[in-house]
Amino acid sequence: MCGIIGINATEPYTSQELLSRLKKLEYRGYDSWGYWNGTQLVKKVGKIEVSDDQQAVNVAISHTRWATHGGVNEKNAHPHRAGKVTIVHNGIIDNWKELRTGLEAKGRGFRSETDSEAIAHYIDTALNEGKDILAIIKLLIEEIHGTFASLIMIDGDDTLYAMKRDSPLALGVCKDRMILGSDIYAFSDTTNEAIFFENDEYATIRPTGYTFYKNGEELVKEAKAFKWTTMEEDKQEYAHFMLKEIHEEPSVNQRLIDSLQTEQDVHFKELVDLIKNAKKTVFTAAGTAYHASLLGASFLHKCGVNAQAIIASEFENFITIDDETLVIAVSQSGETMDVIEALKYSKDKGATIASIVNVPYSTIERMSSLSLQILAGQEVAVASTKAFANQATVMLALAQEFGYANGLAGMPKKLAGVLAFEPELQKLAQELHEHRDLYVLGRGLGYPVAREIALKIKEISYVHAEGMMGGELKHGTIALIENGTPVISLVYNDDPKMRSSTQEVKARGARTIVIGTTPQAELNVPAESEAEFAILASTLGQLLAYYIALARNLPIDKPRNLAKSVTVL
Repeated sequence: MCGIIGINATEPYTSQELLSRLKKLEYRGYDSWGYWNGTQLVKKVGKIEVSDDQQAVNVAISHTRWATHGGVNEKNAHPHRAGKVTIVHNGIIDNWKELRTGLEAKGRGFRSETDSEAIAHYIDTALNEGKDILAIIKLLIEEIHGTFASLIMIDGDDTLYAMKRDSPLALGVCKDRMILGSDIYAFSDTTNEAIFFENDEYATIRPTGYTFYKNGEELVKEAKAFKWTTMEEDKQEYAHFMLKEIHEEPSVNQRLIDSLQTEQDVHFKELVDLIKNAKKTVFTAAGTAYHASLLGASFLHKCGVNAQAIIASEFENFITIDDETLVIAVSQSGETMDVIEALKYSKDKGATIASIVNVPYSTIERMSSLSLQILAGQEVAVASTKAFANQATVMLALAQEFGYANGLAGMPKKLAGVLAFEPELQKLAQELHEHRDLYVLGRGLGYPVAREIALKIKEISYVHAEGMMGGELKHGTIALIENGTPVISLVYNDDPKMRSSTQEVKARGARTIVIGTTPQAELNVPAESEAEFAILASTLGQLLAYYIALARNLPIDKPRNLAKSVTVL
């Protein structure tokens, strides 16, 4: 979940460019950061400070951290240096203790609590023993258990070295430099050509060239053209990226719908055919994308399609996969490690793999025989908003092909209409922001939305929020309802069962907030179908979470302990 950047250039550059590119990846982790430019090692806790030290260099590496092993402090921040070797690392080394014990037996002294430092000591020890660097990296890859995307610098050597397994790593090929990054956003402003590392590949990176290897054999790899955001995102007139990205939902939604009818039309129809020909279709995802997957499975189920949604981290425990199964991975980043593991399992069972992603050329997309892009654009805020709206819209479009009438064409306009509720949501947030507990109830398509709204409130507002099935309320949770406890009820078409659940908590003193489709609702959503209501209510929930967090004066775009792209297990 960390972000790494390495630049090897023909002309000198300063830390300003290095850190500006690292800043683009700060959504991947922001506990601490640092860089090494050949002479200067900088390591700091907190958000990245882009300052120009005026020391021009040709090669440097940098890192922004999401802590896994060891606390958040300067000694655990990357880069890690041992002798003449300096490294940055994204991933988790499972056998780091064994490696460390063996290196300590050889007299190596460790400064940090991290698993990553073992890489630097391993390489420096082997270099001191007279071994060749490429032979060392090959052996290291064989001995490491776990995941890694790592960049390596050696004192006196102007070559950058890189290696990868499971954690993402791409090489941007520019005219006067090579830029290594955790994803293409790191260099998409300066080149549209990249090479993507596959598992257990390693490379030597020079200012004007590169050589890739695997198992000691040289590989032939060519740069591929890609399309992605070319400009650095800014908040424009908005106070936070999250609010800006919510307001972008109508435009990116229209872009997606247009694309499914034009440039993505062929792939879209191929995915429809795969669903028709599969014995069963299984969506797998994590977090927000899982809630979109639950909607997708429900949409298709209403059309008689055998569809399920299984959370990726428990995939093997709750589903049977065979060669007649279609597995559709859903991921904003395309790098979610739990999903990648679920796809590996599915491939081993002979399943067909498809995906719905936002970031092109990602690992999940490359693992898929077919992929659709949701075209939400770069999301800078950690909480996914516009990506969720577009993921759910893809699900609507698929279900429409199976006869599900759902008002897909009017979705962008209706999303724009939902933004008009903002003043009411600001006022409601002022009422709710001091509460420590909140519940969201839903039935049918409202259940995934209840979970998604609760997730947003937890992520951004730090309020304990629980999204649950309305029918399960009386099987335990109702014991937690006290006088004034906020309960949000999602009530489509005045559903009598949801009305009953709402009355049950109201009778016990709850402060009920009804999001519905009738004038009696506190927030009356103009939806003509249950599917429309589900997506529009989700956007209302995003705005509510934002304004609760704003009232609590919290770091909305970068909430504590979270990262945008979850690339570790």
